[in-house]
Amino acid sequence: MAIGIAIQTCIINTFNIQSTDMSNTNSVKQTVYISELLLERYPETCKNLINILEKHKVNYSFIKGTKDIWCRDYMPVQTESGKLIQFKYDPSYLKGKMEWEDSRSDVREICRMNNLDVTFSDINLDGGNVLICKGRAILSDRIFSENPTYEKESMINELSKLLECDEIIIIPAQKGDFTGHADGMVRFVDRNTIIGNRLADEYKYWQKGMQEVLDKYNLTYIDMPFLTDMKERKYPNSAVGIYVNFLEVNDLIVVPIFGREEDKQAVEILQKAFPNKIIETINYNDVAKEGGLLNCTTWVVKKNMKRYKMSHYTPN
Repeated sequence: MAIGIAIQTCIINTFNIQSTDMSNTNSVKQTVYISELLLERYPETCKNLINILEKHKVNYSFIKGTKDIWCRDYMPVQTESGKLIQFKYDPSYLKGKMEWEDSRSDVREICRMNNLDVTFSDINLDGGNVLICKGRAILSDRIFSENPTYEKESMINELSKLLECDEIIIIPAQKGDFTGHADGMVRFVDRNTIIGNRLADEYKYWQKGMQEVLDKYNLTYIDMPFLTDMKERKYPNSAVGIYVNFLEVNDLIVVPIFGREEDKQAVEILQKAFPNKIIETINYNDVAKEGGLLNCTTWVVKKNMKRYKMSHYTPN
């Protein structure tokens, strides 16, 4: 049962937002949080995602006070014990243009507005560049360029303590990815297995770097298709074609599909990798064209948080 729920009602783009408690099943252990802006800017896509969550009785809530839809990046990282670690959110890719800098959310204000009890860290790190599974964390080496004043070993040790992980695994960032986030390249299946973009189709430098990581940490790598021929000149940062940026919550995985024959293959691979999970699909292309997909636009946390605001839409 959710506790300390603050009820609100509002109307955004023809959808009525009202309080609803969906936590009356023992199987629900996590809540999916979404920026209110996703519903405002992409109402149909957001509605489709929420329909899937409701179908599987997954709690969801809207985050107040955000400036963009990519909530995974600026919201706190939750450790496996349940602690919330709020890292500094000052990514280099949002610098250089006023409109980009103005879109950077104020993480302290978001935490205040949403009543979150967090531990703050001055390490500059996006949530999309943190993957955690059973004492292991995967980050891309973008963490080093984003924190040039930190000594590498010292920062790794601090991250290990903050994230409560005995191993911090650093993978190479994609040179062409402006964010450098790990969640656009790989995801954990379990502590010793990751699933990622098909290695044979990747750049040679990335293949070599990843193979070194796999060997060092004795990781098994499951290939997923990814599509490199779907980008449009109008959307240079498009994430269309990246299957691994799926949403995972409780016993559910929601994977983006792109109207290609590879869709079926991606679903089959996920079902085999996660035999005890339900696989749902969604067309998320209108969001993906802006540079991110499902993991980017959702923040998944254990439901035993002290307080949270629950909002829920009802179609007219």
